[in-house]
Amino acid sequence: MDESEDVPKDFINLKSEKLSVDEVSELVISPYCGAVSLFIGTTRNNFEGKKVIHLEYEAYTSMAETEIKKICRDVRQKWPSVKHIAVHHRLGVVPITEASVIIAVSSPHRAESLEAVMYCINTLKASVPIWKKEIYEDEYSWKENKECFWANSEK
Repeated sequence: MDESEDVPKDFINLKSEKLSVDEVSELVISPYCGAVSLFIGTTRNNFEGKKVIHLEYEAYTSMAETEIKKICRDVRQKWPSVKHIAVHHRLGVVPITEASVIIAVSSPHRAESLEAVMYCINTLKASVPIWKKEIYEDEYSWKENKECFWANSEK
């Protein structure tokens, strides 16, 4: 395969179906890359001593996709060797142990893909309009990300 046939691609998907680590990682594999780094954010069963039943995510989908595209552009400027980027985020109900978000990045070497994955998740949590509702046994709570720029601007 000629490297020009393996042009860098971004795979962005916001969906209500269960996320697949295999599907997301396969999207970014390239014969020119020796590294695929993944971040998988899963639903845990507790928060500050409360039993979490499940999470629910809502998004302003078109704006969220636009913001994720910006993150991908930023990654490519900061780490020019990055080949492919995949960001899949689940919407709706996410049961305990299932993935809410999967981010995968391929690059020729591990350092760039590891750094890019960390940048992607931290920036996503800070700037993308996706909201999380934690459902407990007898109550619920909308959660704001500590990194979220609009949450911190009013304090």
